[in-house]
Amino acid sequence: MSQRLQGKVAAITGAASGFGCAAAKRFVAEGAKVVLGDIQEDAGQALAAELGSDAVFVSCNVTVEEDIINLVDTAVSHFGQLDIMYNNAGIVGSAGPIATTPADEWKFTIDVLINGVFYGCKHAARVMSANGTGSIINMASTAGLMGGLGPHAYAASKHAVIGLTKNTAAELCKVGIRVNAIAPAGMATAMVAGLSGDPAAIEATKERLAKTSPLKDRAGVQKMSLMRPCGWPAMNLAIRPGIHSLQMQG
Repeated sequence: MSQRLQGKVAAITGAASGFGCAAAKRFVAEGAKVVLGDIQEDAGQALAAELGSDAVFVSCNVTVEEDIINLVDTAVSHFGQLDIMYNNAGIVGSAGPIATTPADEWKFTIDVLINGVFYGCKHAARVMSANGTGSIINMASTAGLMGGLGPHAYAASKHAVIGLTKNTAAELCKVGIRVNAIAPAGMATAMVAGLSGDPAAIEATKERLAKTSPLKDRAGVQKMSLMRPCGWPAMNLAIRPGIHSLQMQG
């Protein structure tokens, strides 16, 4: 690896599986230290053990602001700083016709997908502003760019994430912090596989997604699809702080 993230410290929500796990492994391979946040404690602890001294796991429910505070503060207390905040944690959430969507499921989906990102941006900004530098990466979706690509609560949340990303970037660019969003299409992760009833059915999900992929016979998978879009805003490549929602097709 090129060690492009040498000396950087990243905090990742939803780090125990899917995109978060792939990001953690790649960030460490590129020289970063990582704080892994997730509600999946066994998987999170196992990943931290696999990554060794470059990683530490923190139990983190993104709907609880105090958990995000602890995640961010652990990056500073354990590794001395926070350079990258990857607000990745997510769920599919409430699904079905709008006329029968339960209000409690709607609110919970919003809580995870919007409030979790808000808390991450808020507390990353608290730490990064004092240093005059940093990168916040928010997980959006192509469902946040157009209609008809996901359940109502999920799509509304991802539209909101893109809006929050733009607005936060417009504020924080003044203190040297970049804020960007990644907008993947359907990817072969456990979350997407779970839509068919089996989160472990990754291979079957790859086959299903490959049939509709704009890249012939190729489904997006977190390992091969992640580092370029996620690593780009994590690295110091921008001439100046900016706003961008990067769409991933495969």
